[in-house]
Amino acid sequence: MYKLLPAALLALTMITESAPPASPPHPIAIVIHGGAGRMDKAKLTPARQKEYHATLEASLQAGHAILKKGGTSLDAVQAAIMVMEDSALYNAGKGSVFTSAGRNELDASLMDGRTLAAGAVGGVTILKNPILAARAVMDHTPHVLLTNEGAEAFAKNRGLELVKPEYFHTDQRWRQLQEWKKKKATSKQTFLDEKHADYFGTVGCVALDAKGNLAAGTSTGGLTGKQFGRIGDSPIIGAGTYANNKTCGISCTGHGEFFIRYAVAHDISAHMEYKQSTLAQAAHDIVQIKLKKAKGSGGIIGIDAKGNIVMEFNTPAMNRGSIDKHGKLTTGIFK
Repeated sequence: MYKLLPAALLALTMITESAPPASPPHPIAIVIHGGAGRMDKAKLTPARQKEYHATLEASLQAGHAILKKGGTSLDAVQAAIMVMEDSALYNAGKGSVFTSAGRNELDASLMDGRTLAAGAVGGVTILKNPILAARAVMDHTPHVLLTNEGAEAFAKNRGLELVKPEYFHTDQRWRQLQEWKKKKATSKQTFLDEKHADYFGTVGCVALDAKGNLAAGTSTGGLTGKQFGRIGDSPIIGAGTYANNKTCGISCTGHGEFFIRYAVAHDISAHMEYKQSTLAQAAHDIVQIKLKKAKGSGGIIGIDAKGNIVMEFNTPAMNRGSIDKHGKLTTGIFK
């Protein structure tokens, strides 16, 4: 027995030395947008720009803190979006725009890239954080999209925070509605025409967690002056939001009717899956070529399965920010 011991020890040493090293943790990353559209740089004061950047950073840090602790991409997306929903700066939650009837009707969606599960709400008027309702639809119903009173009743039953419609009233958004009414009274164009569309401020987030799972979410108040009952692309899975671990996670912002018609979020994923395009190539082709040709404007944010980030837009500005897989934080507004 003692004669065999050295050989046994040698074999054990060889096995130990040949064992592969432990796999490093998967890279984590997060990217957000606060809407793409028209913004006059000369009219945006340094103080307001500072507010935008500060809120974008706060949103990123809220989501990234969850990822650093090993939390899920779904939780990170939810946390990041809630920061922007609670800010009056953005056209989501507190700062949502008004419909032509003078109401605030909010939409949101969330998608899990691991399972392709998704949840969304549309046309809600009393939910403080629509992204929480979208998460609840995904987690606690067999459905994907609930709207209006049905979505509100469901959220109430789930114990989500409700507010009076007045909570969403901000002076800035009310002035925008009055300006829209004046333009409409002197123009033959409709509220959906690009010249009068005001969609700057929709918010969204995409995250990649340490387990390699992607998630994406979007939240919005829609278009200033939109017809009451109108639902845009933000709560439509495949149009305004999409996530698939095989390819990427995407959140969109812009002229929603075009994003619905061209299934923008899913189309980017499809380009990656079927054409073997990179995320950057797919985003550029859809946003800068296909959408432009159709006269649709807006932008997208995305992360692929390896943690590569894109922030592509064909408008003068897009509120945006990211913390990449190396931990670098950036925020921006204009090109």
